[in-house]
Amino acid sequence: MSNKYEMIIYWSEEDKAFLVEIPELSGCMADGLTYLEAVANAEIVIQEWINTAKELGRTIPVPKGRLMYA
Repeated sequence: MSNKYEMIIYWSEEDKAFLVEIPELSGCMADGLTYLEAVANAEIVIQEWINTAKELGRTIPVPKGRLMYA
């Protein structure tokens, strides 16, 4: 899979896992016990988010790349 959406990746001490947020896709998040696992899971969730949006006839945001506030 390949996407161009920005991912914000950080360690959560509370969850004992890496969390990934995809700000351009509302509610799209993933996690993993390792950094690489979290990114791989995020790739899957992004594709699932896009597929669901298509099925529901919703607009899919165009990736903007690096966001200024991140």
